Amino acid sequence: MKSRLNLKPGQKGTKHLVEKYGTSLLYVRYRYDEDKGIRQTTVELVEEEVTWRPRKRRRDDDLVSVMVAFEEVALREQLKGLGGRWDPERKVWRILYGAIRGTGLAKRVVWDGNAGQPGKK
Repeated sequence: MKSRLNLKPGQKGTKHLVEKYGTSLLYVRYRYDEDKGIRQTTVELVEEEVTWRPRKRRRDDDLVSVMVAFEEVALREQLKGLGGRWDPERKVWRILYGAIRGTGLAKRVVWDGNAGQPGKK
């Protein structure tokens, strides 16, 4: 089955569907099956619209804060080995994201006022 027409609402061939679906209508497609001799009309609709914020993507040179409990000695040593520094004011480890990307430590990154700003210490 081949799609020959992809129409936006308001274009010729969509009027009756705009009346039926209103502003929820995104696209109308006419599909043809030459073997069976049929044409299908399909519609793409907006089902739901909710507020959404994309997650901030971190860069390798972003300085991030990592939360590690005092008892987690092995993780603290791992952070030291990767170049992390303890921030006694915030009680978090500060490290470049690129050093911990792909490790379990990346899941421990927490937000603070300087997170994600290259060069901030």
